[in-house]
Amino acid sequence: MTATRTRTDAGLATALRISVSRLARRLRAQRAASGLTEAVLSETQLAALSALEVHHAMTPGELAEHEKVQPPSMTRVIAVLTERDLVVKSPHPTDRRQVLLTVTDEGRAVVHRVRRRKDAWLDQRLAELTAAERATLRAAVPILEKLSQSLPARSLRRGPSRPGRGGRVSAQGAGSVSRSRARSGQLASETYRGWSVAPSRLRTR
Repeated sequence: MTATRTRTDAGLATALRISVSRLARRLRAQRAASGLTEAVLSETQLAALSALEVHHAMTPGELAEHEKVQPPSMTRVIAVLTERDLVVKSPHPTDRRQVLLTVTDEGRAVVHRVRRRKDAWLDQRLAELTAAERATLRAAVPILEKLSQSLPARSLRRGPSRPGRGGRVSAQGAGSVSRSRARSGQLASETYRGWSVAPSRLRTR
């Protein structure tokens, strides 16, 4: 990875994504190699379990907010963790509509085993670096933590419906795509889900 590739923000984003993803795969391999309970847990499930081990007790909403996932997704995660007796639910002391989640002894043991295996692997890799490289990584840790806690990007929302002639709404549905030729030889525009953009700006995900 050369400095030229990361000189722009776009290049940095690409290089960081590739490096972080590759490192995450290497760390997951250490967990999967154990053959124990943690080997069958997903990264989201394990992250939620680790958060509960650190914070001792959290509501499902607090856990979803901490892990930056949607509540329905966290509900499924909690169901798996409780089914495996890694997490238990108890009544909330002040709000009967809520429950508190706490880690069981087995759940705590799982978290500790995973941490030991991953930390041991990282210790070996860090020992292969120079002192200057380790110092750079140490300075980057708060920045990576900030990135991990950032809010997910909001999806593009549908704009307000525009009335047609005489105040009537266009007969085209919300999901339809219409093309109209602009006057004076301008480029065609496309109206998609209530948004009007030039064709050159449309991209397929």
